[in-house]
Amino acid sequence: MASLGIITPSRTVLVDATPDIREQLVMLADVGARGQGATRGAVDRHPVDGVLLTHAHIGHYLGLAFLGFEAISTKRLRVHASPAMSAFLSANAPWEQLVRIENITLEPIAAGSGIELADGVRVTAVRVPHRDEYADTLAYRLEGARARVLYLPDCDPWARWRDDPLGLFDSVDVALVDGSFFSGDELPGRDLSKIGHPLMTDTMDLLESRVAAGTLEVAFIHLNHSNPALVAGSEARAAIEARGFTVAREGDELPL
Repeated sequence: MASLGIITPSRTVLVDATPDIREQLVMLADVGARGQGATRGAVDRHPVDGVLLTHAHIGHYLGLAFLGFEAISTKRLRVHASPAMSAFLSANAPWEQLVRIENITLEPIAAGSGIELADGVRVTAVRVPHRDEYADTLAYRLEGARARVLYLPDCDPWARWRDDPLGLFDSVDVALVDGSFFSGDELPGRDLSKIGHPLMTDTMDLLESRVAAGTLEVAFIHLNHSNPALVAGSEARAAIEARGFTVAREGDELPL
């Protein structure tokens, strides 16, 4: 699972709602987002100003359930997603109840279009290929006064892309990239090509020249439990760091 909080002086937006959304909201409050001055444990019906969703795989949207009537019971919380993802939520229980009783308000965002969040921060949706059983998949480009960041938690292996994937990284300073698997032998009995993620080693081959030139910083996110790079000091982690890449840590902050 992977998620990101976009925090400006006036707005806080969560990118992807994981099953651990309760802990995520506490972390956002702890770094000075919404909830300042609130009593710990008090009910907050408006914990964030909005949610951006990437796609319809369980680790990225199940947390929406905690916004519903039986839990936080938000009121017209803005949820930005692709038109296909918005249609999926509107047509399937229990998500349609969130829409019907106005716990959330769906605001579709098409690939290539952007949202002016607040305080000079802009978010642009980028369509990326992935295993799209229920809806399509988006990455997001975040732009502020100091940096441009790509959030890409899920995508197909680079060889399956119709267009040159390098173009995705042309206009960003930092890329948070799908690091699900380090190598192809991590899940005995399963064909990783059918799960559909780029190997870390392939991503490093693709982007190493830009990282070495200092034009791009890359941090891996969305690591599977089988990934040896999860372990600090492991051979996999050492190999990643030797090539100038990093593994993101929970709580990392990136200035925009």
